[in-house]
Order: sequence, then structure tokens, then C-alpha cells
Amino acid sequence: MRRRRILSYGAAGLGALGLTLFVGWWRVDGPGAPVAVEQRPVDLTAMDFRLTDHEGNAVGPETLVGRASMVFFGFTFCPDVCPTTLGDISGWLDDLGAEAERMNVVFITVDPERDTVSAMKEYVGYFHPALRGWTGAPDEISRAAEGFRVIYEKVPVEGGYTMNHTAGVFLFNAEGRFVSTIDYHEPREFALPKIRRTLETDDGGQT
Repeated sequence: MRRRRILSYGAAGLGALGLTLFVGWWRVDGPGAPVAVEQRPVDLTAMDFRLTDHEGNAVGPETLVGRASMVFFGFTFCPDVCPTTLGDISGWLDDLGAEAERMNVVFITVDPERDTVSAMKEYVGYFHPALRGWTGAPDEISRAAEGFRVIYEKVPVEGGYTMNHTAGVFLFNAEGRFVSTIDYHEPREFALPKIRRTLETDDGGQT
């Protein structure tokens, strides 16, 4: 009896320790970790760039103000991260149902050399219909990336090149203020609450 009680206390202690470690990870390195100020995107109202969407319309940061926004940078030749993330985004939008209609959802290329308007139109067609593809001149892509604090670079490979780039999904409220980031491969149970809080957030406070 005494041995069983000791084992029970030991198991409870290990469980508590595991929970403590998990909470610590969540707040420091995991989805609950705050984004350092210097790494946060600036407000959309402070950005200045001019791009073109996959239907040929002129767009810019002001296009996103007025509704909550979800923005991801990538490229159509991306072998894994981009299609995986856009697939995740499509799944989140399906889960949101009618709420998804209240959001701007934008995929901005970091490879304008290959990602023309027609290429973006074909590519976004494989994902959720709410997704918009944006491309433009290299210097305008650079200006957009600077505002979002996105880093990207061309990397030579055999037969051509690929692109390394920041893989987070950025969330902004309807006023154009940065709210949070969804990390690559972040579990749906963390991502969806962030999106819903973004839809409800009026003050732009980070979640």
C-alpha cells in the first residue's frame, strides 16, 4: 500500500514536472513565445509598396486594411514549405467556415523572376479560393519584405536556383496592426485560436 502511494506520488510529480516544462517551452520557444520587437512586422499603415495580384489588380498594404489579414511569403517553385503551409492555411480557412470571409489571405512571392501574374494565378488555384497571390518588381518585393521583417535569398542549386525565406504566417487585425505569427508546422490547436483572436482584436495587442 505504501509502495503504491509512493509510486502514485512519483507519477504525479513527474506529470507536474512535464506540465511545467511544457508551459515553459510554450512561453519561451513555442507558439506562446513573444516576438521580439525588432522582429515584428510594422503596422500595415506604415508600409509602402506596390504589387500586383494574380488577377492583375494593383495592390499594396492599404488593400489589407479594413479586414483582418493573414500573410505568407514564399514562391511557387518551393518544394515543401510553401505548399505545406498553404495547405495548412487552406485547412484553417475551412475550419473557420463563414468566419474566413472576414479575412484577407495573401501569398506574396519572394521569387518575382519566375512568379509572374499568370504563374501566381495558376498556383493559388490549387488552394483555398480565398487565397490571393501577389507579385511585382523585385525592388517592391524587397520593400514589402522589409515591412514584414521577412528575410529571403536566392540559393544556387544544380540546374538553377531555389529561395530561402522566412516561413511564418503573419496575422494583422482590421486596423492593420500586427497581432501574432503562426510558425511553420504549428499545430492547428494553436493556430486557429490565434486566427480567431485576430478577428476579434481591435487594439493590435500581440497574442
